[in-house]
Amino acid sequence: MAAALALLAGCAVGPDYRAPPVEVPASWQPEQPWRQAAPDDAADKGRWWQRFGDPQLDALQQKALANNQTLALASARLAQARATLDASGAARYPQIGLGTRASRLKISANRPLTNYNASNFSTVQNDFALSLTASYEIDFAGRVQRLVEGATASAEQSAADLENIRLLLTADLATAYFNLRASDIELDVVQRAIALQRRALELVTARHDLGAVSGLDVAQQQALLETTLTQVDLLRRQRAQYEHAIATLTGTPAPLFALAPDLRPVTPPAIPVGVPSETLQRRPDVASAERAMAAANAQIGVATAAFYPSITLAPTVGVDSRMIETLFDAPSLLWSVGVSLAQPLYDGGRIRANVNFAQGGYEATVANYRRVVLTAMQEVEDGISGLAALDRATTQAQSAVAAARRVFDMATARYEGGASTYLDVITAQQSLLTAERQATQLLGQRLVTSVFLVKALGGDWCDLRTSCPAPPNRVAGTR
Repeated sequence: MAAALALLAGCAVGPDYRAPPVEVPASWQPEQPWRQAAPDDAADKGRWWQRFGDPQLDALQQKALANNQTLALASARLAQARATLDASGAARYPQIGLGTRASRLKISANRPLTNYNASNFSTVQNDFALSLTASYEIDFAGRVQRLVEGATASAEQSAADLENIRLLLTADLATAYFNLRASDIELDVVQRAIALQRRALELVTARHDLGAVSGLDVAQQQALLETTLTQVDLLRRQRAQYEHAIATLTGTPAPLFALAPDLRPVTPPAIPVGVPSETLQRRPDVASAERAMAAANAQIGVATAAFYPSITLAPTVGVDSRMIETLFDAPSLLWSVGVSLAQPLYDGGRIRANVNFAQGGYEATVANYRRVVLTAMQEVEDGISGLAALDRATTQAQSAVAAARRVFDMATARYEGGASTYLDVITAQQSLLTAERQATQLLGQRLVTSVFLVKALGGDWCDLRTSCPAPPNRVAGTR
């Protein structure tokens, strides 16, 4: 009999979990100079920001990982999920309890008779009892097994969510930091342009005082200077917003946080993109969506188990006496051994509705999983094509800056020689400022897109502490 019960307990109703197939391309569509690599999925991918070789960014990331409240919230949810798993696993074992009772009671003489030939009497007496109870549910239809499977998948999902939040946190911080650095460099470009325009204003004013040019030239240069000065306030406002975002991400009140301007441009590291199937293994959001499917699949089994009998063993042993002195005497012993079975016969379709609900929940997680996979593919392709385009645009922007500088020098010389009007000088100044600001903005976009691609790939591609060499110092010297 015991062997039969054990065999029945090993059966679990409901579908066994199998991850649904998804269409994954064999390779990306990289443009030169991208190359394929074989990243180790088991390696630590958490410290990818060290690839940029910026000590200040490294310090901010460590501070964010230690103090960010969103990350703390995810850690607490993981602890809750693991506690739920422990609670679900406890149902596999007998539940043992100890009970005691001590009372003094009076029995009514007018209580219902148990025998017409015997009268009832009122008595006052003590009642002392001590009992040991046990309860064990035989997992006849695998309900407990499915509960444990679901709790295990949910705990793994919470762990993946924690990793995803950590990746998003570090990526958001790096994005805000590189945007702030780009704003610093762009502010420097604008301020140098202001200095140039002020010198030009002094020159044209001196020529006007000598009667060599009209007041129109002075007014035009003054208008250009005022317009450029306006851009400084706008850029400072933008920089302050990035600074406040960094403060919040690192768990620091914004009024207490400040970063000094830093004009050193950072070069993005080379990023091996791997193959699409590896991206599915590396990204924590994909892992979270897959574990959600496993948890939802287990709920189908839990709901289906309600169609089958619930069998519980409940033995009890204890002692009961009216006098505490004889509580542990042999005549005070009492015990019971029994089994209870509950089988639903008619519930108006409630159990079937619960199964359908669980099935619908599983199908929803499948759709979400496929959506997350498609999004992952899109983000990597966006990052690859975006960086390739920005690399080409950066080369063109550098050439544009050099050309605009030559045009400005020529226009200034021609104006001083009386061969052209001052409008040509103003136009050249505007073109040079636009070209320099565009080059600076492209640098920031390359850094931000590199961070976006690292996030899309799931983090770093090897363990910086062991198998990878130390990241090179990629911070260029101050201009």
